[in-house]
Amino acid sequence: MTQKTTRFALVAGMGLFGLFLATGAWAADVNKLVETCNNCHGKDGASTESDVPIIGGYSAVVLSDNLAAYKKKARPCPETKFRSGDKKGQKSDMCQVAKDLSDADIKEVAKYFAGKKFVRAQQKFDPALAAKGKVIHERSCDKCHSEGGSLASDDAGMMAGQWMPYLKEQFKDYKAGKRPMVKKMKPKMDKLSDADIDALIHYYGSFK
Repeated sequence: MTQKTTRFALVAGMGLFGLFLATGAWAADVNKLVETCNNCHGKDGASTESDVPIIGGYSAVVLSDNLAAYKKKARPCPETKFRSGDKKGQKSDMCQVAKDLSDADIKEVAKYFAGKKFVRAQQKFDPALAAKGKVIHERSCDKCHSEGGSLASDDAGMMAGQWMPYLKEQFKDYKAGKRPMVKKMKPKMDKLSDADIDALIHYYGSFK
């Protein structure tokens, strides 16, 4: 091996080693971010807390959009507490959690949770209300949230099997104009009565 070849191999090797270190550090950073999410949303985003949404299995688009909205304080950030981890019991909110995330952080966190399974909540629901909700959903919501809002591929949020108390708060924010929505959703939301919303929530809660 010539001296020139040796120098090239050494430089190339150092570059690969640097890349390895950078990749390892990045992976560690992502794992730390995911750990913070899991401390409220449960392992792999499978929340067992009725006021905390299940996020594992959502599409990366929906997760990215929501994290970006929290970062910009474009949607409500109610105060909550860490449910586990070294910060258990400490108060926080999603705006605080998202404020320092870079675009790359958001992309990687969204990609991670999008790769997990959506684990539906096991909860009680009223079958009669759920039947009414099914009709309302098929009339007003199914075009964007197909198959009962169960498909991540819709990139429109998954409601089927989501925690009912969480859904109730989100509907309330939509109706009050506190949470932004796409233009075509607003007229449909405006037409929903409180009874319609209650029926929809029981319909989505009926998915097991």
